[in-house]
Amino acid sequence: MPLLPEESVDAEDDLEITFSRAGGKGEERSRLANKTKALSRLKAKLLVIALEQRASEIKQIRGDAVKVEWGQQIRNYVFHPYKLVKDVRTSDIASVMDGELDAFIKAYLKYKCTMNVSATATGAN
Repeated sequence: MPLLPEESVDAEDDLEITFSRAGGKGEERSRLANKTKALSRLKAKLLVIALEQRASEIKQIRGDAVKVEWGQQIRNYVFHPYKLVKDVRTSDIASVMDGELDAFIKAYLKYKCTMNVSATATGAN
């Protein structure tokens, strides 16, 4: 587990610490040493939880990553010996080449909006 510096987190004010004596024979340990060890483990566990939450937030922001491989492209451009735009969403090469991309942008924004709404509806964070 990752270790935190002693002064980085001060959680002792929020904790209720109780002491009890162990029964039977055994090696005596210092209460201070036990408390220090327990607090360091607690801080490490809290750090792991915080890192996992941060990674989850970053993954949610970035979305699903798709490898850029053959067959994954949405659009292919060929300029020579002829002009061709192979796109699963359009067949109008002239408008695409003239920069009329509003339809694509609107479709993407609608898609992202529906994905966010469906994720909210299912209770995903």
